[in-house]
Amino acid sequence: MAAATENVDNGSNDNQTKPDSEPAPVEIALAEEQKPLSKNAQKKQLKQQRYEAKKAEKKAQEKEQKRKEGERKLKEWEETLANATEEERLKLIESRKSLRKERMDKRSEEKEKKKERLTLAKAIGQNVVIDVDFAHLMSESEISSLVQQIMYCYAANGRSTSPCHLWLTGVQGEMSTQLDKLPGFEKWFIEKESQCYIEAMADRKENLVYLTADSETVLDDLDPKDIYIIGGLVDRNRFKGITMNKAQEQGIKTAKLPIGEYMKMSSSQVLTVNQVLEILVKFLETRDWKTSFFTVIPQRKRTGAEPVDCSKSEPLSEEHQEKEGDAEKHDVVERKKVCIEVPPESGS
Repeated sequence: MAAATENVDNGSNDNQTKPDSEPAPVEIALAEEQKPLSKNAQKKQLKQQRYEAKKAEKKAQEKEQKRKEGERKLKEWEETLANATEEERLKLIESRKSLRKERMDKRSEEKEKKKERLTLAKAIGQNVVIDVDFAHLMSESEISSLVQQIMYCYAANGRSTSPCHLWLTGVQGEMSTQLDKLPGFEKWFIEKESQCYIEAMADRKENLVYLTADSETVLDDLDPKDIYIIGGLVDRNRFKGITMNKAQEQGIKTAKLPIGEYMKMSSSQVLTVNQVLEILVKFLETRDWKTSFFTVIPQRKRTGAEPVDCSKSEPLSEEHQEKEGDAEKHDVVERKKVCIEVPPESGS
């Protein structure tokens, strides 16, 4: 759930209950969960399963091709060395070592610059919260999916030239356990709070803004003073309205992304949590919603490449994000079930 969207997924633990301080969202969520899937929902679910199977097959093929390519290059290198004189062989080896050192130095330099950007963001950057206070509604595997989404969020934020100050709130139990298993998590430039944001940021309650598709307020700009909250819930359409209800009970502001002003969404009207985070970060870089939406939202989730309002600017092609290990393979991200619903009527 998030900016202009509502998180989606299935799998809540019926035996677990929300703390007494927030009974209403739990009751609503459990009531929704008991309803069987409609025929339309079943069709969408089947379509998604087929899509996942196809993507998994493609990933396996790519992995095999990568393995074969590695073997081919190794064979070529060995043949080159075998056919070279001793002097040529030494030069080739030295050249290869030099190139490897250059790559390592460049990687270290980029890592240091990333550290500087994130340090600055922690001091003066836009605050963005991922609310993971819904773990009691999810199974262990679903929590694992959300944790992976958080990993993608962190990687995308680290790549950005204008990163935000990222927070995780409501981190407890299994959620905390799985996050701690992530390699290097203890070194992340991120705020981790066991409390809900409403307690952790009690002195800034007037600046809290929950991003949800059910809000009537359209987000025109990002206010540096405000703290934007993305709901982290894996529920596959079974907990509609839960973030809006939560925000209203807490007495905080809400808003939705202006997606409908720039594009129409296809029948697959969902955005992953990391996509919402990337949209926000891209907007911090460009101050342009259209650029942000057309850069992040994949073509398959739109009805077409042209924006709804063609008078604003030329449509942008979808950018391929730079890879940073498995954490940034967007094909994988797209398959995850930590989703955000975009209302059909507004497209956001």
